[in-house]
Amino acid sequence: MIQVANHYISRFSILLASIETIALLGVFFAGAAIRFLQWDGTMSELLISQLPGAITFTFVIIASMAALGMYQMEGRQDFEGILLRLLPSFALGFGFITLIFYLFPDLYFGRGLLAIVMLLALLLILFIRLFFFRWQGLDNLRYRALVLGVGANAGELFDLAGKSPNLSNFRIVGFVPLDKESRHVPVEMIIPRTGSLISLTNQHNISEIIVSVQERRGGTYPIQELLECRINGIKVTDLVGFYERECGHLQMDSLYPSWLVFGSGFKQGSLRTLIKRLFDITASLLLLIVTLPIILLAALLILIEDGRPVFYRQERVGHAGKPYMVFKFRSMFNDAEKGGKPRWATTDDPRVTRVGKIIRKLRIDELPQIINVLKGEMSFVGPRPERPHFVDILSAQIPYYNLRHSIKPDITGWAQVRYPYGASVEDAIEKLQYDLYYVKNHSLFLDFIILINTVGVVLLSKGSR
Repeated sequence: MIQVANHYISRFSILLASIETIALLGVFFAGAAIRFLQWDGTMSELLISQLPGAITFTFVIIASMAALGMYQMEGRQDFEGILLRLLPSFALGFGFITLIFYLFPDLYFGRGLLAIVMLLALLLILFIRLFFFRWQGLDNLRYRALVLGVGANAGELFDLAGKSPNLSNFRIVGFVPLDKESRHVPVEMIIPRTGSLISLTNQHNISEIIVSVQERRGGTYPIQELLECRINGIKVTDLVGFYERECGHLQMDSLYPSWLVFGSGFKQGSLRTLIKRLFDITASLLLLIVTLPIILLAALLILIEDGRPVFYRQERVGHAGKPYMVFKFRSMFNDAEKGGKPRWATTDDPRVTRVGKIIRKLRIDELPQIINVLKGEMSFVGPRPERPHFVDILSAQIPYYNLRHSIKPDITGWAQVRYPYGASVEDAIEKLQYDLYYVKNHSLFLDFIILINTVGVVLLSKGSR
């Protein structure tokens, strides 16, 4: 994994995106050469004249593939699996390129050239991915890890590695047992401690030791041996840091106060606050301009189906635990909460109107929150705001829950794009792991990644609420 502005990105993703960027640029110029066979000037003049179009085309296609999760290294990587995600990505890219042509006519490079490069690019990207995920050299990019411990946490690591063994950034070579630990990993994966840890790492060409044991008191925990490994260039990582890097969340079962206090991240400051505020205002105004026709249509449909009010205001807990009133399109019937008792919203909630089902699926009901962002009560990207009733319940049951209130709540966020719909305390714990990751590592770079992924969430109707 490579760290960019506190956010971890898979080296496989960076490598694949780099290859495909070069390929798309090459395809565009090849398409231009085919399209303009009768070009009177030199080849260099042709390349220079088509450079703005090449950059626009490449950026839009790469962003569209990223939005639909094609760089998350998940799902099937065979011909059918790649093609089923590649076609919607190119359809999305075609739509954005058409919009760009409309807004910036100077970038228009012609329908004939666009048709040629779209077809060539689709075939080339398909070929690149089929070759990439079957390339034996990928295994050399995966770091070899040794896990210290064989207990329940080690078992979870083994299961994680087994979910996508060909795409993981790491390869678990084996597990080193400690005394008085119950075994939760296959016996064939255990490496007996016949010598010191440093000798084991040298013997098996290990580049990282993952410490899966949480109980570090007593004489069995090899702190001196781990220190020896560390000073000899072997990376030593605890469970919290491992899950943060590989999964993009802070594992609640492994989290402990001293890690939060002395670890990196959780940086706040006036400059960062100012930059984020400028980003929020700019993004909100752009979203308002683009979606204004959708907002007006949604308001009309709600009024026709179930009458007034079109909007509703509901109390939520915001920055520093202060309550505020959130604005949303009304997606439920007027008597959705009889007796005034708050209820968890569910995936197929019977209280949702027909129009409500559509606007909730497409996240249109969230658009009025632009008002909250412009008022400074919310941020464009951050943790999802929750109602005071549920905050009281969750704060009492979930450690560190109130840390999510250290920054402003959001319209979209890391938990929304990484975790599916949730409507229980258990789901709130899972989502909190992603919220804490964002609170710890938030930056403009991560905000841009979340915005790109939000496009895919809306189009594919997945993610959390």
